[in-house]
Amino acid sequence: MQSCWKLQISALLLLSVVLVPLQHSTARQEFLQKLNAAAIERTHHKVRYDPAYVRIPYPGGDVPAETGVCTDEVIRAYRAAGIDLQKEVHEDMVANFSAYPSQARWHRSGPDSNIDHRRVPNLMVFFSRKGEALPITNKPGDYSPGDLVTWDLGGGITHIGIVVDQKSWLSRRNMIVHNIGEGPKMEDVLFDWKIIGHYRYFGFASGNAQSARR
Repeated sequence: MQSCWKLQISALLLLSVVLVPLQHSTARQEFLQKLNAAAIERTHHKVRYDPAYVRIPYPGGDVPAETGVCTDEVIRAYRAAGIDLQKEVHEDMVANFSAYPSQARWHRSGPDSNIDHRRVPNLMVFFSRKGEALPITNKPGDYSPGDLVTWDLGGGITHIGIVVDQKSWLSRRNMIVHNIGEGPKMEDVLFDWKIIGHYRYFGFASGNAQSARR
């Protein structure tokens, strides 16, 4: 009887070892599908490019819907998928302010929930810390729907976009949803500029994932 009981316990433990990673993987895939759909939906909105500093509520704050920059499209897509990057970034900056880029260039001496999450350098640090930092390559297949990509446009200007599952009919690459000045668009621009960051962030599903950067 005792041996039978031990076998049952062992079987249950083995089953849990198998099921938990599967459930975790399923949750991640479901989230990426939501994020992908939310990013594509953003391309149906008319948004005037406006980088102005705006005081917004916290949490759940947003600049006026008809305005925004590249980061605002990422923020809005994540919100539609159930994650408030304003709150997530602010909480991490409050707890780990020194891990983020110097705020002196932005004339700030501490965290600011109105603007911190709207800056590409801060998002790069946040996604590296709380999500997965993935290899930067020149292989289109390495960039999957739901991935975040950041670029150096030159002159100290950075940019961010979301990889989606729609492919360019010409290059067959996954396209990018981004706002580089003409509102949210879906375009084949993955390799148009120098890539400086490649990330994946699932929010609740990311946990404290180890960086995959090599």
